[in-house]
Amino acid sequence: QVQLVESGGGLVQAGGSLRLSCAASGRTFSSYAMGWFRQAPGKEREFVAAIRWSGTSTYYADSVKGRFTISRDNAKNTVYLQMNSLKPEDTAVYYCAVKLSPSGPYDYWGQGTQVTVSS
Repeated sequence: QVQLVESGGGLVQAGGSLRLSCAASGRTFSSYAMGWFRQAPGKEREFVAAIRWSGTSTYYADSVKGRFTISRDNAKNTVYLQMNSLKPEDTAVYYCAVKLSPSGPYDYWGQGTQVTVSS
């Protein structure tokens, strides 16, 4: 079992920045990767970024490349999402999730944190 708690969401003007955090607890030693997803009102949840728990591999959705940066602090069992140059279309509930195996789905999810970007 892995527990995930997101924080750092809020209201920001377009062009601003926010940093989201996702603190993991439980069986974090068995994690393969962690990811960030988002869901805007009336839309399906979409992938934002992911990072391997070991190594340096990172992955981004095209819509956030060059603006968002995912990073991790293994000592704190925490993953971060630095979001710069925010746009109104980035408004969504942001969720972090953990994947326990390379080929499987994301197994555990946080409760989400709201990000609102005003124009």
